[in-house]
Amino acid sequence: MHPRQVPSPLRVLHIDSGRAWRGGQRQVQLVAAGLRARGDEPLVVVQPRSPLYRHLKADGLAVASIRMRGAWDLLAVRRIRRLLSAWRPSIVHAHDPRSHSLALTALVGRRNSVPLVVTRRLPTPLRGGLKYSGRVARFVAISGAVRDALRDGGVPAERIVLVYPGVARPTVVTPRDWRAECAWPAGTVVAGVVGPLAKAAGLSTLERITANIPAATAAALRLVILGGQALGRTQLGAVEAYRAGFVHDVHNAMAGLDLLLHPGSAEGLGTAVIDGMALGVPSVAFAGGSVAEIVESDRNGILVPSDDAAAFARAVTLLVHDPERRARLAAAGPTRASQFGPEEHVDGMAELYRDLLGVGGV
Repeated sequence: MHPRQVPSPLRVLHIDSGRAWRGGQRQVQLVAAGLRARGDEPLVVVQPRSPLYRHLKADGLAVASIRMRGAWDLLAVRRIRRLLSAWRPSIVHAHDPRSHSLALTALVGRRNSVPLVVTRRLPTPLRGGLKYSGRVARFVAISGAVRDALRDGGVPAERIVLVYPGVARPTVVTPRDWRAECAWPAGTVVAGVVGPLAKAAGLSTLERITANIPAATAAALRLVILGGQALGRTQLGAVEAYRAGFVHDVHNAMAGLDLLLHPGSAEGLGTAVIDGMALGVPSVAFAGGSVAEIVESDRNGILVPSDDAAAFARAVTLLVHDPERRARLAAAGPTRASQFGPEEHVDGMAELYRDLLGVGGV
């Protein structure tokens, strides 16, 4: 690739169409803040009044509010095209599937078109061949599992860059006392549940797991479901649970847990698991997908065979009744979490941008 004449600092137009506050949005905020700290100029296109919009504004970062109703929203495409003409970015970076489609359409027919970078977070089979054509200069895979899925889908290896997400060290002011809040007995083990629980499939998996938990373990265990709908007290099999929904003080919420359960199988890297490790909260997770690249089984958490609800229940039972093992796994967590720092992530993104444009330096 011949070096292009690009402005210094780099102007990177990020697009994220997410309406919720999840790991992907946290990464967009982290990258935008990191680029600005390096002297570059990020501008982030977001949904109006979304959590990401509020976080970016609070950080004093440049943000453009565009309603993005679907992957082929022509009004959103028109507004993005106007932004491209007015702001003249060096790079366009789409951070989710809807943004991927919108960016591709907005860049159609433009002369001297800027390179398009797309982040892919899920290790699922590719759909829609045109989206993975040569118009995308680079795909950012957030894990080895995602990289392999892209390769299996026909994306050439030279167009894939592996950049693990960065997770800032959690700041805890006051850990939440879930036992006091929910009037649970002092001796119970409180496990938080994270992952794709907003969909019926995620809750179905959790129900299969709790159905395999013995009565003695159920009596000693309580679940706090983080994410999805906030429905308060509920029952999953014989296990008492509390559906907390979206929590703003997530690190304070996680710091009040004894265990973290991740029953998802097609999740991205699982930044909540990294947060848990940093806070000394060990995880139980399925070995399939990207989470297996974080958890070192029986060292800082426990991995069980994919979609094996009975094995998951056995691992939970083991940790509920073995506080010494829980403490050993918890003690190893912070060291492992430190390997997924924000500086490494931002460095990786900055290097990708400059390599793509043929300019040196990070």
